[in-house]
Amino acid sequence: MAKYDAQGALPGGEPGPWGDPVSISYDQRDVLLYAVGVGTRDLRFVFEQHPQFAVFPTFPIRWGGAGAPIDTNQIPSSPGPLNIDAERYLEMVKPLPISGTVQVTSRLIGVHPRGKGNGFVECESQVTDENGDVYLRMVNGSFRRGVQTLGDIEPFEGSGQTYSAKIETPPGTADWQTHTHIADNQAHIYRLSGDYNPLHIDPEAAKFGGFDEPILHGLCTFGHCGQLLLASICDSDSTRFRKIKVRFSAPVMLNDTIRVAAWQDGAGRVIFQASVDDRVVVSNAYFEYEA
Repeated sequence: MAKYDAQGALPGGEPGPWGDPVSISYDQRDVLLYAVGVGTRDLRFVFEQHPQFAVFPTFPIRWGGAGAPIDTNQIPSSPGPLNIDAERYLEMVKPLPISGTVQVTSRLIGVHPRGKGNGFVECESQVTDENGDVYLRMVNGSFRRGVQTLGDIEPFEGSGQTYSAKIETPPGTADWQTHTHIADNQAHIYRLSGDYNPLHIDPEAAKFGGFDEPILHGLCTFGHCGQLLLASICDSDSTRFRKIKVRFSAPVMLNDTIRVAAWQDGAGRVIFQASVDDRVVVSNAYFEYEA
Protein backbone atom coordinates (compact mmCIF):
# COMPACT_ATOMS: atom_id res chain seq x y z
CA MET A 1 0.00 0.00 0.00
CA ALA A 2 1.42 3.36 -1.01
CA LYS A 3 2.18 6.12 1.47
CA TYR A 4 -0.93 8.12 2.24
CA ASP A 5 -0.67 11.38 0.34
CA ALA A 6 -4.21 12.68 -0.25
CA GLN A 7 -4.29 16.50 -0.21
CA GLY A 8 -0.63 16.51 0.71
CA ALA A 9 -1.35 14.65 3.94
CA LEU A 10 1.52 13.29 6.01
CA PRO A 11 4.45 14.56 3.92
CA GLY A 12 7.69 14.12 5.79
CA GLY A 13 5.85 12.78 8.81
CA GLU A 14 3.54 15.78 9.22
CA PRO A 15 -0.13 15.30 10.19
CA GLY A 16 -2.79 15.48 7.51
CA PRO A 17 -5.19 18.41 7.07
CA TRP A 18 -8.00 19.08 9.51
CA GLY A 19 -11.40 18.01 8.25
CA ASP A 20 -14.55 20.09 8.29
CA PRO A 21 -16.17 20.44 11.72
CA VAL A 22 -18.82 17.85 12.54
CA SER A 23 -21.75 19.09 14.62
CA ILE A 24 -22.80 16.66 17.35
CA SER A 25 -25.78 17.14 19.66
CA TYR A 26 -26.44 15.20 22.85
CA ASP A 27 -28.87 15.42 25.74
CA GLN A 28 -29.24 14.45 29.37
CA ARG A 29 -30.43 10.95 28.49
CA ASP A 30 -27.27 10.32 26.46
CA VAL A 31 -25.17 11.41 29.43
CA LEU A 32 -27.03 9.13 31.85
CA LEU A 33 -26.93 6.14 29.51
CA TYR A 34 -23.19 6.45 28.99
CA ALA A 35 -22.52 6.61 32.73
CA VAL A 36 -24.53 3.43 33.33
CA GLY A 37 -22.80 1.83 30.35
CA VAL A 38 -19.34 2.26 31.89
CA GLY A 39 -20.44 0.87 35.23
CA THR A 40 -20.43 3.88 37.52
CA ARG A 41 -23.03 3.95 40.29
CA ASP A 42 -22.06 7.37 41.62
CA LEU A 43 -25.20 9.50 41.77
CA ARG A 44 -23.27 12.51 40.47
CA PHE A 45 -23.27 10.79 37.06
CA VAL A 46 -26.42 8.66 37.06
CA PHE A 47 -29.02 10.86 38.83
CA GLU A 48 -30.01 14.01 37.02
CA GLN A 49 -31.37 15.71 40.17
CA HIS A 50 -28.16 15.35 42.14
CA PRO A 51 -26.84 18.83 43.04
CA GLN A 52 -23.47 17.94 41.52
CA PHE A 53 -24.81 16.13 38.46
CA ALA A 54 -22.13 16.17 35.75
CA VAL A 55 -21.10 14.59 32.48
CA PHE A 56 -18.66 11.75 33.11
CA PRO A 57 -15.35 13.01 31.65
CA THR A 58 -14.85 10.16 29.14
CA PHE A 59 -18.36 10.54 27.68
CA PRO A 60 -17.17 12.11 24.38
CA ILE A 61 -14.57 9.42 23.59
CA ARG A 62 -16.75 7.89 20.86
CA TRP A 63 -16.51 11.15 18.86
CA GLY A 64 -12.79 10.64 18.27
CA GLY A 65 -11.90 10.75 14.58
CA ALA A 66 -15.24 12.24 13.51
CA GLY A 67 -14.85 13.91 10.12
CA ALA A 68 -11.17 13.06 9.64
CA PRO A 69 -10.34 13.22 5.92
CA ILE A 70 -9.12 9.73 4.98
CA ASP A 71 -8.72 8.51 1.40
CA THR A 72 -10.33 5.05 1.45
CA ASN A 73 -8.57 4.19 -1.82
CA GLN A 74 -5.30 4.27 0.10
CA ILE A 75 -6.53 3.30 3.58
CA PRO A 76 -9.48 0.94 3.11
CA SER A 77 -12.25 0.80 5.67
CA SER A 78 -12.54 -2.43 7.62
CA PRO A 79 -15.98 -3.88 8.41
CA GLY A 80 -16.97 -3.48 12.06
CA PRO A 81 -15.76 -6.85 13.40
CA LEU A 82 -12.35 -6.36 11.73
CA ASN A 83 -11.85 -2.78 12.94
CA ILE A 84 -10.97 -2.62 16.62
CA ASP A 85 -9.73 0.04 19.02
CA ALA A 86 -6.03 -0.10 19.82
CA GLU A 87 -5.18 3.04 21.79
CA ARG A 88 -7.05 6.04 23.15
CA TYR A 89 -6.09 9.37 24.70
CA LEU A 90 -8.46 11.98 26.14
CA GLU A 91 -7.59 15.33 27.69
CA MET A 92 -10.27 17.45 29.31
CA VAL A 93 -9.72 21.19 29.02
CA LYS A 94 -13.07 22.20 30.46
CA PRO A 95 -16.17 20.15 31.39
CA LEU A 96 -18.94 19.58 28.90
CA PRO A 97 -22.40 20.97 29.71
CA ILE A 98 -25.14 18.47 30.57
CA SER A 99 -26.61 18.83 27.10
CA GLY A 100 -25.88 20.80 23.97
CA THR A 101 -24.22 20.86 20.57
CA VAL A 102 -20.48 20.71 20.02
CA GLN A 103 -18.16 20.81 17.03
CA VAL A 104 -15.67 17.98 16.48
CA THR A 105 -12.73 18.56 14.14
CA SER A 106 -10.32 15.74 13.28
CA ARG A 107 -7.28 14.95 11.19
CA LEU A 108 -5.22 11.91 10.28
CA ILE A 109 -1.86 11.94 12.06
CA GLY A 110 -0.31 8.58 11.22
CA VAL A 111 -0.54 5.26 9.38
CA HIS A 112 1.65 2.38 10.53
CA PRO A 113 2.12 -1.33 9.76
CA ARG A 114 1.11 -3.69 12.56
CA GLY A 115 1.78 -7.29 11.71
CA LYS A 116 0.89 -9.18 8.55
CA GLY A 117 -2.04 -7.71 6.67
CA ASN A 118 -2.98 -5.18 9.35
CA GLY A 119 -2.72 -1.43 9.63
CA PHE A 120 -2.72 0.98 12.55
CA VAL A 121 -4.42 4.31 11.87
CA GLU A 122 -4.25 7.29 14.25
CA CYS A 123 -6.44 10.40 14.26
CA GLU A 124 -6.43 13.51 16.41
CA SER A 125 -9.61 15.37 17.34
CA GLN A 126 -10.68 18.40 19.27
CA VAL A 127 -14.14 19.20 20.65
CA THR A 128 -15.13 22.85 20.80
CA ASP A 129 -18.11 25.01 21.66
CA GLU A 130 -19.82 27.37 19.22
CA ASN A 131 -17.18 30.02 19.91
CA GLY A 132 -14.30 27.69 19.11
CA ASP A 133 -13.21 27.27 22.74
CA VAL A 134 -11.83 23.77 23.35
CA TYR A 135 -13.57 21.31 25.67
CA LEU A 136 -11.44 18.26 24.93
CA ARG A 137 -8.58 16.90 22.87
CA MET A 138 -8.46 13.25 21.83
CA VAL A 139 -6.29 10.80 19.90
CA ASN A 140 -7.58 7.44 18.71
CA GLY A 141 -5.64 4.56 17.20
CA SER A 142 -7.44 1.67 15.53
CA PHE A 143 -6.42 -1.59 13.90
CA ARG A 144 -7.63 -2.11 10.33
CA ARG A 145 -7.45 -5.92 10.20
CA GLY A 146 -8.98 -6.73 6.84
CA VAL A 147 -11.38 -5.76 4.07
CA GLN A 148 -13.09 -9.11 3.48
CA THR A 149 -11.22 -11.42 5.87
CA LEU A 150 -8.67 -11.05 8.65
CA GLY A 151 -5.28 -9.88 7.43
CA ASP A 152 -6.10 -9.22 3.78
CA ILE A 153 -5.04 -5.56 3.78
CA GLU A 154 -1.92 -4.85 1.75
CA PRO A 155 1.07 -3.83 3.85
CA PHE A 156 0.99 -0.24 5.07
CA GLU A 157 4.00 1.95 4.48
CA GLY A 158 4.55 3.79 7.73
CA SER A 159 3.89 7.51 7.54
CA GLY A 160 3.12 10.39 9.85
CA GLN A 161 3.39 10.71 13.59
CA THR A 162 2.37 8.43 16.42
CA TYR A 163 1.10 9.05 19.94
CA SER A 164 1.81 5.45 20.84
CA ALA A 165 4.56 5.14 23.46
CA LYS A 166 5.97 2.47 25.72
CA ILE A 167 5.07 3.10 29.36
CA GLU A 168 6.51 0.65 31.87
CA THR A 169 4.70 -0.07 35.13
CA PRO A 170 6.93 0.69 38.13
CA PRO A 171 8.30 -2.13 40.28
CA GLY A 172 6.74 -2.94 43.62
CA THR A 173 3.22 -2.93 44.97
CA ALA A 174 0.72 -0.58 43.37
CA ASP A 175 -0.41 2.48 45.35
CA TRP A 176 -4.04 1.88 44.37
CA GLN A 177 -5.79 -1.35 43.52
CA THR A 178 -9.44 -1.62 42.63
CA HIS A 179 -11.72 -3.89 40.63
CA THR A 180 -15.15 -4.26 39.12
CA HIS A 181 -17.22 -7.09 37.68
CA ILE A 182 -18.43 -6.79 34.09
CA ALA A 183 -22.09 -7.74 33.94
CA ASP A 184 -23.23 -10.31 31.41
CA ASN A 185 -25.21 -7.59 29.62
CA GLN A 186 -22.68 -4.73 29.92
CA ALA A 187 -21.99 -4.64 26.17
CA HIS A 188 -25.73 -4.64 25.50
CA ILE A 189 -26.08 -1.52 27.64
CA TYR A 190 -22.97 0.27 26.42
CA ARG A 191 -23.86 -0.15 22.74
CA LEU A 192 -26.96 2.00 23.34
CA SER A 193 -24.58 4.97 23.58
CA GLY A 194 -24.18 4.58 19.83
CA ASP A 195 -21.43 1.99 19.28
CA TYR A 196 -23.35 -0.64 17.32
CA ASN A 197 -20.41 -2.71 16.09
CA PRO A 198 -21.89 -6.25 15.95
CA LEU A 199 -18.59 -7.64 17.24
CA HIS A 200 -19.87 -6.88 20.74
CA ILE A 201 -23.24 -8.62 20.60
CA ASP A 202 -23.50 -11.07 17.67
CA PRO A 203 -21.67 -14.42 18.07
CA GLU A 204 -21.30 -14.83 14.30
CA ALA A 205 -19.79 -11.35 13.93
CA ALA A 206 -17.40 -12.14 16.78
CA LYS A 207 -16.24 -15.31 15.00
CA PHE A 208 -15.76 -13.33 11.78
CA GLY A 209 -13.59 -10.96 13.82
CA GLY A 210 -11.47 -13.81 15.16
CA PHE A 211 -13.02 -14.21 18.62
CA ASP A 212 -14.83 -17.16 20.16
CA GLU A 213 -17.62 -14.95 21.51
CA PRO A 214 -18.62 -11.27 21.62
CA ILE A 215 -16.11 -9.08 23.44
CA LEU A 216 -16.65 -5.95 25.49
CA HIS A 217 -16.22 -2.67 23.61
CA GLY A 218 -12.71 -1.32 24.07
CA LEU A 219 -14.26 2.05 24.84
CA CYS A 220 -16.39 0.44 27.54
CA THR A 221 -13.21 -0.95 29.10
CA PHE A 222 -11.73 2.56 28.74
CA GLY A 223 -14.71 4.05 30.58
CA HIS A 224 -14.52 1.45 33.33
CA CYS A 225 -10.84 2.26 33.90
CA GLY A 226 -11.66 5.96 34.01
CA GLN A 227 -14.45 5.63 36.54
CA LEU A 228 -12.48 3.24 38.76
CA LEU A 229 -9.47 5.56 38.86
CA LEU A 230 -11.54 8.69 39.35
CA ALA A 231 -13.37 7.01 42.25
CA SER A 232 -10.24 5.60 43.89
CA ILE A 233 -7.97 8.62 43.53
CA CYS A 234 -10.28 11.63 43.22
CA ASP A 235 -13.40 10.57 45.16
CA SER A 236 -15.26 10.67 41.79
CA ASP A 237 -14.82 14.46 41.57
CA SER A 238 -15.04 15.02 37.82
CA THR A 239 -13.55 18.54 38.10
CA ARG A 240 -10.21 16.92 39.06
CA PHE A 241 -10.02 14.81 35.88
CA ARG A 242 -7.30 15.91 33.44
CA LYS A 243 -6.07 13.14 31.07
CA ILE A 244 -6.23 9.42 30.45
CA LYS A 245 -4.31 7.34 27.91
CA VAL A 246 -4.56 3.58 27.33
CA ARG A 247 -3.46 0.77 25.04
CA PHE A 248 -5.85 -2.16 24.67
CA SER A 249 -3.69 -5.26 25.03
CA ALA A 250 -6.30 -8.03 25.15
CA PRO A 251 -10.10 -8.26 24.98
CA VAL A 252 -12.38 -8.16 28.01
CA MET A 253 -15.27 -10.61 27.99
CA LEU A 254 -18.68 -10.37 29.59
CA ASN A 255 -18.66 -11.71 33.17
CA ASP A 256 -14.95 -10.89 33.54
CA THR A 257 -13.61 -9.05 36.58
CA ILE A 258 -11.32 -6.14 35.70
CA ARG A 259 -8.60 -5.32 38.23
CA VAL A 260 -6.86 -1.96 37.97
CA ALA A 261 -3.50 -1.31 39.63
CA ALA A 262 -2.03 2.21 39.70
CA TRP A 263 1.38 3.53 40.73
CA GLN A 264 2.05 7.16 41.68
CA ASP A 265 4.27 8.83 39.08
CA GLY A 266 4.71 12.33 40.45
CA ALA A 267 2.11 14.83 41.57
CA GLY A 268 -1.21 14.40 39.82
CA ARG A 269 -0.22 11.40 37.69
CA VAL A 270 -0.39 7.63 37.99
CA ILE A 271 0.73 4.86 35.66
CA PHE A 272 -1.75 2.01 35.60
CA GLN A 273 -2.65 -1.27 34.02
CA ALA A 274 -5.80 -3.38 34.00
CA SER A 275 -5.93 -7.15 34.14
CA VAL A 276 -8.37 -10.02 34.01
CA ASP A 277 -6.93 -12.93 35.99
CA ASP A 278 -3.32 -13.17 34.72
CA ARG A 279 -4.08 -11.47 31.40
CA VAL A 280 -3.18 -7.77 30.97
CA VAL A 281 -6.02 -6.09 29.07
CA VAL A 282 -4.91 -2.42 29.33
CA SER A 283 -1.25 -1.43 29.31
CA ASN A 284 1.00 1.56 28.52
CA ALA A 285 -1.53 3.67 30.38
CA TYR A 286 -1.61 6.74 32.60
CA PHE A 287 -4.18 8.91 34.35
CA GLU A 288 -3.64 12.55 35.29
CA TYR A 289 -5.68 14.58 37.74
CA GLU A 290 -5.64 17.73 39.86
CA ALA A 291 -3.59 16.80 42.90
